[in-house]
Amino acid sequence: MKKGKWATLSAVVGTAVLLLSACGPGDDNSSGTQPASTGTKTLLVWEDVKKTEGIQDAVKEFEKQHDVKIKVVEKAYADQIEALRLDGAAGTGPDVITMPHNQIGSAVTEGLLQEIKPDQKVIDSFTDESIQSQTVDGKLYGLPKSVETTVLFYNKDLVKKAPTTLDGWYDLSKKLTKDGKYGFVAKWDEIYYAQSVLGGSGGYIFKQKSDGSYDVNDIGLNNDGAIQGGEYIQKFFSEGLFPKGIIGEQGINVLNSLFTEKKAAAVISGPWSFGPYKEAGIDYGVAELPTLPNGKHMSSFLGVKGYNVSSYSKNKELAEKFVEFITNEKNSKKRFELTEEIPPVKKLMKDPIITENANADAVSKQTKYATLTPNNPEMEEVWKPIDSALGLIATGRTDVKKAFDDAVNQIDSQIKANHSK
Repeated sequence: MKKGKWATLSAVVGTAVLLLSACGPGDDNSSGTQPASTGTKTLLVWEDVKKTEGIQDAVKEFEKQHDVKIKVVEKAYADQIEALRLDGAAGTGPDVITMPHNQIGSAVTEGLLQEIKPDQKVIDSFTDESIQSQTVDGKLYGLPKSVETTVLFYNKDLVKKAPTTLDGWYDLSKKLTKDGKYGFVAKWDEIYYAQSVLGGSGGYIFKQKSDGSYDVNDIGLNNDGAIQGGEYIQKFFSEGLFPKGIIGEQGINVLNSLFTEKKAAAVISGPWSFGPYKEAGIDYGVAELPTLPNGKHMSSFLGVKGYNVSSYSKNKELAEKFVEFITNEKNSKKRFELTEEIPPVKKLMKDPIITENANADAVSKQTKYATLTPNNPEMEEVWKPIDSALGLIATGRTDVKKAFDDAVNQIDSQIKANHSK
């Protein structure tokens, strides 16, 4: 995942993380610093916000098995690597962190993560894509915790039968868009969401090699498929089927408000919206993303959360054992039951606990058409230029080809300037 989806909450959490990570030795232990040693080995684990419940039983069991004391501290997972830069160097950092896979490449380059070497049997228990997400230059730096990708949410009170094609949603939106109400709405001025159309049309970030690595000299964000997808996106904006307020930083809040206030019949979002939409009293359905005019499924970015060992850990071997333990089939299943985070464990993906859960099943089905978000350091140069291009397209300030050509030229220049070897 590139960004937080509920902006206000993310801002509050992010501020708290910065305050916590600024604490050093001698501060209140609530900052997440290592507890004082009493002879028993200790591990400090940084877990995602509101996810500790999912690992409590496993933590207790691991403590008994290995005569270790584990302290779990919650931090927003997208911000943990930034906190590790500070606390790790200060000697107060964690042994284990959880983080989005697209941050791994940069973290490895900076020397923040420890390579792990589990048995092949452990590696084979996860889906290939989720293991690839934790791999940099052929070395493994973590084990997958959960996967997420965007899906279609629709209001059952407003849509009796959800269209399975994007053209179908376009036609329905033409009928429903009036008096401040809309049909289908998507945050397509950001690549995280626009990937669904661009990727399904043949666009790509970096060409992927046979070994899973990326050719950063082959950027497909301005190829014929991407341009075709961009023109299709522009149609929804130019014909007023998307509200103007959805463009820009506050757009995701506008999208969520439209759906929770029953002013939008359908939106594209992800697992992070299951709870909030339910709490808002919306009787929603969830489905894989619809097909494009070319007959292909809409794509999406596949995000993987992983458990990773800090290179600053003084108990690396024990930390690696914990990562293997916390992600095994038994503990992953328990974690799903309590948090609804979908574990990419092969056996569980076929388990009724997933297949009979409508929300999880929709995500699982969409992952078949999803593209793993590149985890190489060069990916950091992509977000801003392509988002700016999509913003220009959404507001009609330039044509699609020029916007994408300019973005690719900027991405290429920044890669050469910042990542040349």
